[in-house]
Amino acid sequence: MKNAGEKRVKEYKPRYMNKRNVPVEPFDKDALLETQHLTKTYGNLKVLNDVNEKIYQGEKVAVIGPSGSGKSTFLRCLNMLEDPTDGYVFLDGNNLCDLKVDINVQRRKMGMVFQNFNLFNNMKVLKNITLSPVHVRLNELKKIKRLNTKIKFLNIFKKKDCKTTLIPVNTDAGKIKADAEENAMRLLKRIGLENKADVYPSTLSGGQRQRIAIVRALAMNPEVMLFDEPTSALDPEMVGEVLQLIKELADEGMTMVIVTHEMGFAKEVATRVLFMDGGNVVERGAAKAFQRTSKRQVKRFPFKSTVNKAAPAHNAQGRLFILKLTLKISVLFTVAKNKNDCDNKRAEVRKQSCRPYPVKPYKYRQNHNGSYLKYYRSQK
Repeated sequence: MKNAGEKRVKEYKPRYMNKRNVPVEPFDKDALLETQHLTKTYGNLKVLNDVNEKIYQGEKVAVIGPSGSGKSTFLRCLNMLEDPTDGYVFLDGNNLCDLKVDINVQRRKMGMVFQNFNLFNNMKVLKNITLSPVHVRLNELKKIKRLNTKIKFLNIFKKKDCKTTLIPVNTDAGKIKADAEENAMRLLKRIGLENKADVYPSTLSGGQRQRIAIVRALAMNPEVMLFDEPTSALDPEMVGEVLQLIKELADEGMTMVIVTHEMGFAKEVATRVLFMDGGNVVERGAAKAFQRTSKRQVKRFPFKSTVNKAAPAHNAQGRLFILKLTLKISVLFTVAKNKNDCDNKRAEVRKQSCRPYPVKPYKYRQNHNGSYLKYYRSQK
């Protein structure tokens, strides 16, 4: 028998099936983002193995490690783009694995920047940035209007003194769109791309598209930014401008989790570094502590500065070697193309010479039941 004064412990239902029933622990109220026993498996492959981590307000956490160590999966589990197989994720004290929590409302607090930009190529730059803020605020406006309609209907049956006051509405659809466009232009001006507002993303360079992807995430005013290798798809010349923008955000106090292979950038920007290998957090701490560590996996990642530095210039011998290699590759491609064209011409000639009979012309004749029959007519 349970005592009457005993409080019932709230049980969290997972958003996923086949859970291992790990008990939820009290979350840290000071932590903005917290993971408890986070595990992710694909069949027999365990990508994340019991990851426990806390990220506080204003922290810049860099996640480094070899490819396939679970860095991107860890980042995608933080905003539930991947449902964890086990464990819990807390954002501002809200358990994102609880079915009662509206995951779309919680995702508004997190901005995500992907490796391959993920911009909508059928929309112009300004539309890409304003799409999410306009959609969210219009939905909120519709919800308020529906509640006001319900209140008006219920007030018909209430006495004059007991009527419920309506929720004030101080905006409309036009004002919402105008405010979103003004905010988008302000953000574009900050990165020096205000003249690209009316162009499509396919006409921009990789660095410009990645900066616009960052601006799109900032348009929602998130509490934490998640960067999934933002420079992996860029040329070396474009890496610097993207890293500079991220560094400016870090200086402003934005909470960030960055998956990166830029070791120098992690050293200059991050307040804390996590090294992942085999789905586990092998080491955590400041970048200087990683340089002094004795673990073999961590020593493979030297921390050299990459922010605001151009690519190293090649010497004369290196330039000559690259020029010779380029000429050889171009000659090989030309020879292969000419050979392919000759083979195609030979195949076409052989195909025409192998036709056994000419195709006879035909015409249609109407049958007695109204249908049409195809028959060949004699050639003159």
